[in-house]
Amino acid sequence: MASEELARKLQRRLRLEEAEEGGPGGPQPAPLALPAPGPQPEPEPEPQPEPEPPARAPPASADAELSAQLSRRLDINEGAARPRRCRVFNPYAEFPAFSRRLVKDLEGMFKLYDAGHDGFIDLMELKLMMEKLGAPQTHLGLKSMIKEVDEDFDGKLSFREFLLIFHKAAAGELLEDSGLMALAKLSEIDVALEGVRGAKDFFEAKAQALSSASKFEAELKAEQDERKQEEEKRRLRQAAFRELKAAFSA
Repeated sequence: MASEELARKLQRRLRLEEAEEGGPGGPQPAPLALPAPGPQPEPEPEPQPEPEPPARAPPASADAELSAQLSRRLDINEGAARPRRCRVFNPYAEFPAFSRRLVKDLEGMFKLYDAGHDGFIDLMELKLMMEKLGAPQTHLGLKSMIKEVDEDFDGKLSFREFLLIFHKAAAGELLEDSGLMALAKLSEIDVALEGVRGAKDFFEAKAQALSSASKFEAELKAEQDERKQEEEKRRLRQAAFRELKAAFSA
């Protein structure tokens, strides 16, 4: 009897433990509630990037320069572009019609107005030059002067392009009333310095003086002789100074 009662108590206790642990026959957890079907909220639209403002059209004054640069670029790509000359050049070889004296005079004039000492005459320096020569030009006139001989489209004059002004003037390739012709005529170049007699005007003098290759050699020899004479005079002055110093020291 005691053993049967003990067995019933154990079975009752086991059933209670199984019910507490959620075993078979125990209470099941409630299912999760699903949202009721209905209209869903629309997703927020993504922000769109603001449209870029339209590019500003280049000014009319820049159209010609841009067109010239693009044309040259196309010529380079097609292999039809004329090679540009190096900035370091031999003026006597490229301008054989100019005498050494003329090249030196023009070089001195070029350096005089090259206020920036960068080897170029820019728009403002050309403006000052024309004012000094007594033939002031407008802003557009100055740009037109540079453009006529500006071979590399940099908006300023190199020494070669400066010489090209006088070359065009001598060849009659400039308009009589153009700013470049005024520059060539008003430049302070004395024909007498060229050693030419009986010439009617400056450019005829240059043509006569430079027609012979032997004149170049004669000018070169004259410069060498002049340097030798200056060195001899300096040597004599130094010797006289030493003699005078020795006399006072004695």
